[in-house]
Amino acid sequence: MAAVEGSVRQLAQILRKCLAEGRAVHVERLGTFRPAPGGRFTFRPDPRPAVFLAYAVEDAPAVERIFDALADAGFAPWMDRRKLLPGQDWRRAIEGAIETADYFVACFSSISVRKRGNFQREVRLAMECAERAPVGEVFFIPVRLDECRLPEEIRRRWHYVDLFPFFDEGVKKLVQAIRKESRRRAA
Repeated sequence: MAAVEGSVRQLAQILRKCLAEGRAVHVERLGTFRPAPGGRFTFRPDPRPAVFLAYAVEDAPAVERIFDALADAGFAPWMDRRKLLPGQDWRRAIEGAIETADYFVACFSSISVRKRGNFQREVRLAMECAERAPVGEVFFIPVRLDECRLPEEIRRRWHYVDLFPFFDEGVKKLVQAIRKESRRRAA
């Protein structure tokens, strides 16, 4: 706990210094702080929905295409290959990104459904997060990258979207689902 408090104090000092120098500070997935008259500041939250992408490393090329499509659609996608920084505690960063995401996209493939490891851990954590979400709220979105058989628990609980044989049509459905749910939440 003391380490977290120390990190928060350091961040606050850096933020104050930059604002005093007249520079804006953007904190990813939070928003932008800008200097204002009288030593004050303004804050504009980042309105883009945060979308976590979970996948098996072998599926990275397809998931990078999803990442790019979601970014182009105005979302804030999160993918370890694109967002982790050197020296970061990757396990804690991933858990934090899942727990603070607006949406979790689980990218299933014939590889990921059989593979043990991080993908399975991320899916389980996201399912716990979905349990804490308000009833009826969309959080966990399964996608199939190929003609794999989804795990029984996933098939029983969540509707999924296929990104094959027509990748762009599947991504379009994914984008529509996130936009529709984001509008519903904002209303």
